[in-house]
Amino acid sequence: MSLPVFSVERLPEVGPTTLDGPEGKHAATVRRLRVGEELLLSDAQGGMARCSVEAAERDSLRLTVSETWHEPRPALRVRVVQALVKGDRGELAVELATESGVDGVVPWRASRCVAKWDDGPRGAKALARWRTTAASAAKQARRAWTPEITEPVSTKQLAELVAEVDTALVLHESATGQLTDVDLPESGEVLLVVGPEGGITDEELAALTRAGAQVTRLGRTVLRASTAAAVALGALGALTTRWS
Repeated sequence: MSLPVFSVERLPEVGPTTLDGPEGKHAATVRRLRVGEELLLSDAQGGMARCSVEAAERDSLRLTVSETWHEPRPALRVRVVQALVKGDRGELAVELATESGVDGVVPWRASRCVAKWDDGPRGAKALARWRTTAASAAKQARRAWTPEITEPVSTKQLAELVAEVDTALVLHESATGQLTDVDLPESGEVLLVVGPEGGITDEELAALTRAGAQVTRLGRTVLRASTAAAVALGALGALTTRWS
């Protein structure tokens, strides 16, 4: 069974340390880790530490760090542009994408989005939920890197992002070619665009293709906006060296 992962702001050095705060309380009272058991600490930026429990307090653990290391980012990074999805399906999309290895998520205010994030407290709360979901999913998947969830973008801002990356792919049912037909780079960044429940408009599609995006599809069936990114990430993992 793989070791549980807990988040820390700063990775400790080899030797004694203490896991306290919310993560320490969770480890001690929820996971009930005891003396002699092992766990991993992660700084969410590639740093990992293997630790053994020396003492379990009420809401913290005293640990001994036996080794630390840094896991590099993959040579080919994938950032998902996820259109806003209603209800908790947006958080589901982030959770699945994180577990599938996404390197970053960009929320997109597409024209046909049912969900609307304003620039006030409600929008900030929704963005915070996505970020919390990503952090939790990264620990669940034993990932050394937690994907960055950026501020939401408009279609104009998205087109600017498309022009900056090595490869931009828009998943759309109108595409004649499949993802397996795309000439993928060995390194750099791929931007993967997933539209809303109502679909990407012709105007949005035109703006993204003018900026350099390629329109592609995964297969003959239509996936939900909340699951398409995870399926595409799995395909990209098999088609590139991301899983090697």
